[in-house]
Amino acid sequence: MKIGIVLYPTFGGSGVVATELGKALARKGHHVHFITYSQPVRLGRFQENIFYHEVAVSDYPLFEFQPYETTLASKMVDVVKHEKLDILHVHYAIPHASSAYMAKQILATEGIHIPFITTLHGTDITLVGRDPSFIPVVTFCINQSDAVTTVSESLKRDTLEHFKITRSIDVIPNFIVSDDVLPTPNQETRRHYAPDSEAILCHVSNFRKVKRVEDVIRIFEKVNAQSPSRLLMVGDGPERYGCEQLSRDLKLCDRIFFLGKLRDTRQVLELSDVFLLPSENESFGLAALEAMAVGVPVISSNTGGIPEVNTHGFSGFLSNVGDVDDMASNALQLLDPTTKHDFKLHALERAKDFALDKIVPMYEAIYDKLVNLKA
Repeated sequence: MKIGIVLYPTFGGSGVVATELGKALARKGHHVHFITYSQPVRLGRFQENIFYHEVAVSDYPLFEFQPYETTLASKMVDVVKHEKLDILHVHYAIPHASSAYMAKQILATEGIHIPFITTLHGTDITLVGRDPSFIPVVTFCINQSDAVTTVSESLKRDTLEHFKITRSIDVIPNFIVSDDVLPTPNQETRRHYAPDSEAILCHVSNFRKVKRVEDVIRIFEKVNAQSPSRLLMVGDGPERYGCEQLSRDLKLCDRIFFLGKLRDTRQVLELSDVFLLPSENESFGLAALEAMAVGVPVISSNTGGIPEVNTHGFSGFLSNVGDVDDMASNALQLLDPTTKHDFKLHALERAKDFALDKIVPMYEAIYDKLVNLKA
């Protein structure tokens, strides 16, 4: 099958999932065409059956804001026609679903029928999509999609609650490639950040308010006071400066490392003993799943789709949003030598429920259905 995948090519969860899905489909023999404005950060090295089509927006002085949506629709039309695609799969509603609808209508005038599936990932519904200026378009494009999926039951409920949706929505969770056994961290690298006697806590995010990254620092402060530890902060964003300032105020600079953006966080996660995700809201919690996939148990809030990923008392612990005392107490439980290894094994076991080979066929089933209807 020839599949066009439209995505944001950045470090965000939707771009990561869309890229990894495309790579997995290519390994199964499908021809995958990525359509976006720059090469996806997780695309990596050359791989058979993968093609990349750049959407180049011309800088016309007439426009204060360059018309990416229109240019993207035109690129979709071009790729569908000349690569003879069977289906388009757009990730994140804005503006990809509206562009796909426009492309579909243009192609229909030339006798070409191209079905498109829209996958909703989170903030396209819970944040951006609720802006009154977007609601009519988002609602229309979801309803006009040939199939719609969300990454969690929580996101499906949010979508149905806030938009007048007239079509069915399938839940297909995010996925991960997990190890069969616990990986062995590179001890030399680990000792660069912490002595053997101290634990390493970790957080990965885009450092936005919704991630409550200052809570990460405050949780760590409480854990470190009882069990000397180190904290690795991966990512960047508008809240980073505040976190750096807070770490200085708390005199924790020698124990907290701000590593910035990393293309592949696996090596950092493998060094860690506990992963912290105290977010205000998460539609799924992909960062938590990536930690669990290398045997790192998770301390998280109990909001959105996170409880569908992190099982309380098994792969980690859940707390109310903002309850840093409870999160710190739970983190100390995970560091207890008598239970630490069991929690790591349980985290890895839970991650296997989201294995790539379980999730990709769910997308393939939708593709097959839509392509057969097209025929």
